[in-house]
Amino acid sequence: MVWWVYQNCRKVELLSEVYVATDSDLIMKECQRLDMKAIMTSADCLTGTDRCAEAVLNMDADIILNVQGDEPLLEPETMAEAIEPLMKNDDLQVTNLMTKITSPVDLINNTIPKVITNEAGIGLYLTRNAAPYPKGSLKASYYKQVCVYGFRPQALRFFREYGLKKGKAKNEAIEDIEILRFIENGYRVQFKEVATDTVAVDTPNDLERVRSILKNSWGGVKDITS
Repeated sequence: MVWWVYQNCRKVELLSEVYVATDSDLIMKECQRLDMKAIMTSADCLTGTDRCAEAVLNMDADIILNVQGDEPLLEPETMAEAIEPLMKNDDLQVTNLMTKITSPVDLINNTIPKVITNEAGIGLYLTRNAAPYPKGSLKASYYKQVCVYGFRPQALRFFREYGLKKGKAKNEAIEDIEILRFIENGYRVQFKEVATDTVAVDTPNDLERVRSILKNSWGGVKDITS
């Protein structure tokens, strides 16, 4: 699965380098065997963003793109959407992607974070519940988080330092959604709506669903680990 994500990341023209960040000896060995650049991080990272922040600590980068390793269906064009707002707005520090929920199953699935923004697309809150509640109108649209984040280095440094000093932020810990650490601390997180049917692999059922999609799209899934 990581191989699929890595290869898609390499197709993003705006990226100059691609690395796998991991604390797993097994994943590191597989990266070396499959010729993927990888960085070993500590096992104490609270979240994937903490791991990303540690991995790029000594790198000279203008923008960092964090793509979760459990998103093998993400298209390179979709990933690039998280970078473009940062290139257009020097004051922006953090971006995240979202896509409209079209399946009622996704709406009630608590492994999928739902995104609530203002009219400008600035994140107000993320929750694993079905929200916002349509008390005033039945025309509500619902969005789910796509786990691709864009950061400026200073934002990642803040995120890491906060985690080292205080751990997770209050609502971040309750919902187990790491981007809330930025929102709770006053960062303007720009969400960009994208058209993608990505499936994050959080459960065995998700894995089978992804395998089925890849089989239908590519005419079969090859075992690249054998």
